[in-house]
Amino acid sequence: MNHYRRLWAVLVCCGMLFVWRTGVARPVLELGPSHRLTLQEVREVALDHRPVTLSEAGMRNVRRGHEIVMDAALGGVPVYGLNVGVGWNKDHPVFHEVNGRKVLSDDLLTLSVRFNEMSLRAHAAGVGKPMSADVVRAGMLIRLNTFLSGAAGVQPEVASMYVDYLNHDITPVIPSLGTVGEADITLASHIGLAMIGEWDVFYQGKRLPAAEVMKQLNIAPLKPVGKDFLSILSTNSLTAGQATLAALDTQAFLDKQVRLFAFMLEGFNGNVAPFSETAVAARPYAAMAQEAGRIRAALVGSDLWRRSADRALQDPLSFRTMAYTLGVVQENLLRLAEDLQVQINASDDNPLVLRQAVIARDAAQSDQLRAYRVTSEQGEGAIYPTANFNFLPVASKVEYLNLSLAKLAESMVQQLIRLENPELTGLPRFLAAKTNHGHAFGAIQKPFVEESIRIKLLAQPASLYGATLAGNIEDTTSMSGLAVRNTEQILDALYHIAAFQLLEGAQALELRDGFAPSASSKALLASYRQRVPFIDQDMPYSGYIEESAKFWRAYR
Repeated sequence: MNHYRRLWAVLVCCGMLFVWRTGVARPVLELGPSHRLTLQEVREVALDHRPVTLSEAGMRNVRRGHEIVMDAALGGVPVYGLNVGVGWNKDHPVFHEVNGRKVLSDDLLTLSVRFNEMSLRAHAAGVGKPMSADVVRAGMLIRLNTFLSGAAGVQPEVASMYVDYLNHDITPVIPSLGTVGEADITLASHIGLAMIGEWDVFYQGKRLPAAEVMKQLNIAPLKPVGKDFLSILSTNSLTAGQATLAALDTQAFLDKQVRLFAFMLEGFNGNVAPFSETAVAARPYAAMAQEAGRIRAALVGSDLWRRSADRALQDPLSFRTMAYTLGVVQENLLRLAEDLQVQINASDDNPLVLRQAVIARDAAQSDQLRAYRVTSEQGEGAIYPTANFNFLPVASKVEYLNLSLAKLAESMVQQLIRLENPELTGLPRFLAAKTNHGHAFGAIQKPFVEESIRIKLLAQPASLYGATLAGNIEDTTSMSGLAVRNTEQILDALYHIAAFQLLEGAQALELRDGFAPSASSKALLASYRQRVPFIDQDMPYSGYIEESAKFWRAYR
């Protein structure tokens, strides 16, 4: 119970209960080591275009991280992109002296810039239509936030460029497909390409060359050096941003679905006993208890609390077990939120640049780890190889969520089929109005059944699949991008199924003469009837179904 409450607190702090209003001016969001970025703030910057700024403490960390990278090269420590892998050889000096102090040679820095630019080009290999601007902005914000520990080792100009792009609403064009979940390298590289002026961006509703937009705004193209290119592309921030927005959208759907289930239960004339405090307390699963409480709240004032001779003792399981079904979704969503909170506030860099203040204690105990230390006039630091790019902690939670959403879809479909059965409801077959002597809802089961099957296919775990890449080194994958895209498609299909529940649930309630619905259901019915009428004769349903889905997406 305590763990569930802690998870719930994470969700509330993230703002996932949607206590926000579009169009409201937001204060500037200051990022830095003293601020823990929330999921809701990611949404505000991504969708509401909340401006961002960087704290001085954060920029100090960035500067120090970059100094450590450059000091490592001066000290002969191999730094990929600076003194390793840039065409450097023994005929090119690593440094020269200026006023008695060693500095990296101009030739080496020029080669490093060329190698950085070449590497950004070589890794830009995505496919598919462009990612939504919301996802790209979310990913850029997350990467910017994780720069501020200094662990990425980028020059300060990189962080400043991310701020400029976000605040000027410059969105790099990034293909939507091309990650195996061990850093989004073939996708995020397009961000770097745009920043050096070699790719396209979306700006003011148009796709334009990045160089043209930056020139218009007096933004100098980036000159990436050292570890810059690697830190720009070797990150899971795009997938993390997409997962964050998907989690928030799923929470919004779940909050509404509790009310829609109460609506359906009233149309069915279902038994409230399984959701009672007494029944729930006998098996105190925290998430189930939470959802049962929300169902009870949505049924306040309903005639379901009054004794009815027409009401069954035992309802079909799709109705009776709904607190469990919703509870499992909520629990998986909360666990995903908890792991996303870690992801968006922590470095997933490889290699990892460590400032003196955070050098691991184990370095003092190990020759192997001491080898990664960097010492200079500026102080101590270290550059560690890591596996922090592995996205499995988040990817696995996404897949748990997808599985639980598939079970929710199954229950929603079964509820619809049961609602059409006069032996279970006491209502006319297929919810036909007295004036309707035709099919009524007898033929409309096929679309929502297909959507349910599609959801089950999308819920199959993607992380079980992969390949051996990069010369037998990258031999495991999380396939997180695929899993998150599956979540988005599952949610889209759930809204379609919910559209049928609105259509049939409203019909059932109005066919149930003399029944008093709850305040929640009464308000829902009144609002819905402004968009979709009571069905008194057979007619084409496609338009009403689409209108119902739009209504439910917008309903608050």
